[in-house]
This record gives sequence, C-alpha cells and structure tokens, in this order.
Amino acid sequence: MKVDVLIIGAGQAGIAMNYVLRNKGLHTLMIDSNSRIGDSWRKRYNSLVLFTPKEYSSLPGLTMEGNQQDFPTKDEMAAYLEKYVSYFELPYQLNIRVESVTKKAEHFSIVTNHGEFTSKNVIVASGAFQKPFIPPIAEVGGKDVFHIHSSEYINPARLDEGSVLVVGGGNSGAQIAVELANERNVWLAASHPFKFLPLRVLGKSTFYWLDKMGLLYAGMNTKKGKWFYNQKDPIFGRELKKLIATEKVTIKPKVVKVKGDEVEFADSSKVQIKNIVWATGFVPSYEWIRIEGALLSNGRPIHNRGISPVKGLYFIGLPWQNQRGSSLVCGVGRDAYYIANHLA
Repeated sequence: MKVDVLIIGAGQAGIAMNYVLRNKGLHTLMIDSNSRIGDSWRKRYNSLVLFTPKEYSSLPGLTMEGNQQDFPTKDEMAAYLEKYVSYFELPYQLNIRVESVTKKAEHFSIVTNHGEFTSKNVIVASGAFQKPFIPPIAEVGGKDVFHIHSSEYINPARLDEGSVLVVGGGNSGAQIAVELANERNVWLAASHPFKFLPLRVLGKSTFYWLDKMGLLYAGMNTKKGKWFYNQKDPIFGRELKKLIATEKVTIKPKVVKVKGDEVEFADSSKVQIKNIVWATGFVPSYEWIRIEGALLSNGRPIHNRGISPVKGLYFIGLPWQNQRGSSLVCGVGRDAYYIANHLA
C-alpha cells in the first residue's frame, strides 16, 4: 500500500499527527500493534488517574466531555481517543507490528507482519513507553520473589501474597505504592528525595498555573524551558506524603542489589521482600529503524523538534521533544502542527 504519510503508532501522538495532516489534505494512514484504539491507556493499571485535568487532557479540535476540572481515569482517556478517531474519521489499521523501516531513494519501505507499506514520509509516534527497563542489579530468575514491571501491573491481585517493594521515584511508582499500602506492607525505593506538588492550588489545577507562568509549553531553546527541564519531576498529589508520615509506606534509598528475597539499599540496609514492582521506566526501542543517520549510537533518535536529518522521517511524542507537554496529551498537538508545517 502507498500513502503520502505513514504514522507508526496510534496513541495520542499519532492521533494528533493524523488529525493535523488530514486537515492539510494529505493522504495518511496510522498503524498500531494494538487491537483497539486507546489500548495504550486501557491496558495500564486499574487505579491509574491522570494528573492533568480534562481541560489539559484533550487533543486539538475535540474537548473531552465532562467537568473540565476533573481528573480523567485511564479508561476515560482510552474512550476519548477512540471517540476522537471515529469523530474525525481518521484512517488507521490495527494489529500491525512493524518489523523494519528502510529508505530506498525518495520512498520508505515499511515491512510489517501484514505485508509492506510504501510512503514518501514516515512519522514515528510510538511514544515514550516502549521497552520496559529493569536494572541489571536484579536477579529475576528465582522463585523467592515475584518481579513485575509497572507496565504489567494491573492491581494488587496480580502480585503474590506478602510485602511489596516498589522501585522508582516517579508518579507511576507513587500511585502503585499508595494503592498497595491499603492492604500490604510497602517499601518505596527512590534514588532522589521526593518533591510533592498538590493537584490543585487555589482551586485551579497545578497545570493551569504552569501554563499561566509560561512553563508548560516553554521550548527547550528558552530560558524558562531550560530551567524547567533541569527540575526533577514532582509527585502530584498528597496521598503518598500522608502515607509516609503515618509510616504506612517506608521510604528507602536507591536499590544496589537484589539477591533472592533480600534487597540491599545504598545506605547498606537490607529487607526481605515477597514482591518487587519495578517502576523504573522505559528505554528506547527503535532497532527496527534501519536507516543510516536516523539514530544515535545509544539507539535514541536524532532530531530537531521531531524533524530527522533523514528527509521525510519524523518523530513525535518524545519526552521533552520541544517542551514539557510534548509527551502529554495537552502538548502533543503543538508539536504535531510544527511537524506538519515542515512536512507540508
């Protein structure tokens, strides 16, 4: 099949890109390995709630329904994306896994499990959450401890009985620790001190104030953007802070070794654990892009605001692609317009 623009990935980044390009009259097609639009959200842990309210959780052209100050659940986000694609009749194909992308002359060849696509332009919208990362300090092959990455965690029933260590100082790890603390002994290990921000200040979302202060969409080439980039991501909400204060969640420093059911931390303390949830993020997985000059030696894409030095190749949805909102629903549309203007 031949198209003007093939978009790889049907999450919020790919969907926003599809919408903007279709409005410019381009023949696009969006492909994804999932079986349903919105699955990238739908498959995440049951208790997940976005820390951006609905007024900052919408894509260009269609506002999410409901009270704009409410914080949407992951299922509401999935339903919104599905409705968005249907509402604007954006073309897509699902259950398509990309095996390789190469370039021949002025066209790209995209080989998939369902045949080959040919396109003048390729936009990689596979997002920030690609290959789950578990640090090599862990011995995960034994039967003493149940290991699981946060991307596979659904609810407490997914774990074995007994105590839980959550490793990772981000919002996913914090939310999972809060949920588990209702019924388990929970430790939470992080390599840096926590910084907490409330979800609302003076009745308004924290993201409202970040927007008003010119931080949320400040570009990496600005003083505000550079300053914001160098700040540690905060934990949104006060639930974890309260549980730490009441000793329902025990904070530990960085994990340095895991052997059997024993975990050693940077302060030389040790605990015995029955379950470990690795909320340790993701690493890039672009090995299927087989084009010289597209990737750095560490596998990360080479780009300037999503524009690759390889003509016709683009990226969208990367963390801090240009601004803090680049990997958030509220900001990905801005990057989509920038890329679309360059492509057109």
